[in-house]
Amino acid sequence: MPDLRPVGYVIGLLVAALGATMLVPMALDLASGNGHWHVFLQSAVVTALSGALIALASANAVSARLTLQQTFLLTTAVWVALPAFGSIPFMLGVTAARPVDAVFEAMSGLTTTGSTVFTGLDRLPEGLLLWRSMLQWFGGIGIIVVAMVFLPELRIGGMQIFRSEAFETMGKILPRAAEIAGRISAIYVALTVACAFAYAVVGMSAFDAVNHALTTLSTGGFSTRDASFGAFQGPAEYVSALFMVLASLPFVRFVQFAAGTARPLLHDSQIRAFLAVILVVTLAITAYRMLANGDRPEHAFREAIFNVTSIITGTGYASVDYQLWGAFPVVVFFFLGLVGGCAGSTCCSVKVFRYQILFSAIGAQIRRIHSPSGVFLPRFEGRPVPQEVLASIMSFFVIFVVSIGVMSVALGMTGLDFVTSLSGAATAIANIGPGLGPTIGPAGNFALLNDAAKWILVFGMLAGRLELLVVYAIFTVRFWRV
Repeated sequence: MPDLRPVGYVIGLLVAALGATMLVPMALDLASGNGHWHVFLQSAVVTALSGALIALASANAVSARLTLQQTFLLTTAVWVALPAFGSIPFMLGVTAARPVDAVFEAMSGLTTTGSTVFTGLDRLPEGLLLWRSMLQWFGGIGIIVVAMVFLPELRIGGMQIFRSEAFETMGKILPRAAEIAGRISAIYVALTVACAFAYAVVGMSAFDAVNHALTTLSTGGFSTRDASFGAFQGPAEYVSALFMVLASLPFVRFVQFAAGTARPLLHDSQIRAFLAVILVVTLAITAYRMLANGDRPEHAFREAIFNVTSIITGTGYASVDYQLWGAFPVVVFFFLGLVGGCAGSTCCSVKVFRYQILFSAIGAQIRRIHSPSGVFLPRFEGRPVPQEVLASIMSFFVIFVVSIGVMSVALGMTGLDFVTSLSGAATAIANIGPGLGPTIGPAGNFALLNDAAKWILVFGMLAGRLELLVVYAIFTVRFWRV
């Protein structure tokens, strides 16, 4: 049985910090004079005190080193504890959400999924809207640190191939995480400020600009409007597409660029492949919209690039109900959401590098068939892919597909139809946001789903955000015996 005190200490500190951040929306509500500020004051006190007590109770086992078991537990427990406490304002506030809905919204926020159970967003207190956006922003920077520090060490889904870019963290996870988080935070904040400024320039109010900047850089997709980005059609869509792309690039490249080294950013094969996919699909959808729907070129291109970027990055904004465009775009968007962005970004889903290695492995196998005596190795960034990494990636693909299948069946057993079950499972595990169909499609939300389906989706969002195996591992008997 692992010593849980080091895990509890870190979680306690993070929960206490989360409680302190609740004072920001409290101040906004107080300044707005809407009388909702006391909800965040109560939530902040409960959350900060709970976190402080957990940290104090575990302080006698503080260690700079975490065992493998403790790292697995910490990575998962953080994404359980923070949504649990982050849901308190939704239960105490004007939404008066039931626990299942409050946890669903908070989990969707911190995992940057973007699915919502709330309606009437235009009428909610400004503090509550800001809190939703803040949850996504915290989740965005949190997952970057997890992807760059923890997952390479846990050897999950082939992420160990980026261990050298995670600043050699082996055996020094906690102190190195703080150092990496500090460097990334500066980049993350700078991009968020630039995004908010750009939104304001193209016509958004200050409040909308800040909220959408928070959810754009986190590729989360929460909006302040029920119509999502349908309320901001025009130049704002181009701004959003640009910053969604930037948020989906490896943040280690931004750190290197800020240090004066531009070559890694310009020559990263992940980035080139990611941008190529966006370009090709955008042009295909634009041509389809012009030929099949008779749309104007600029309008077709703008809607195509915005919605293509939103889906592939897992942001989940919707400017229109693209299900009305026809069968071709719907099928394309479904599979596009299973691609994702680059490793070490705020992005979700499978990630481009895994597909690159998968196709390289397939190509190597085909060459072996043609030339049995030859030696052909899959390569990534010009280097041979170690067998350990290749096996890890293949395992991830299998588990990803099986997870969607199993969750689809589970959702179907709760009474949901096939399209809702399949797209709901995919959007939860890939952390995309909207699903398909009249209920959870881009023009709907998840409010009408039954409680059992919502709890299943909460687990799917958690597992998908942490690359599946991190969560699944702690449910095995062997994990607790080591």
